[in-house]
Amino acid sequence: MLTGLAGLQVIRRAPKGGASIFCLGGLATEAPLVLEKTRAAERIITVDGCPLNCALKIVEGAGFAPDVKINLVEDCGIQKGKPFTHTDADLETAVLAIQSALR
Repeated sequence: MLTGLAGLQVIRRAPKGGASIFCLGGLATEAPLVLEKTRAAERIITVDGCPLNCALKIVEGAGFAPDVKINLVEDCGIQKGKPFTHTDADLETAVLAIQSALR
């Protein structure tokens, strides 16, 4: 949940067209439009909320090599918890990590 919220916040803060979120399900099911948009992306950043690294595995399984891989537990010290148990500080930490990867 935190990865999605952070991604949306990054898009809100980015200049128009400066960031996008792609559908992991579309990559896993080889949806043509999602594959096309992913191929056209300048950078691919995966953001995972736990050590299972599901986002990373889906992106790599679709044949893409992320430019940056972020794991909120390992890279940001944010422990996975039940939905909506993260703090505002956790959200800001995740947002800043993603924004840094965009640079």
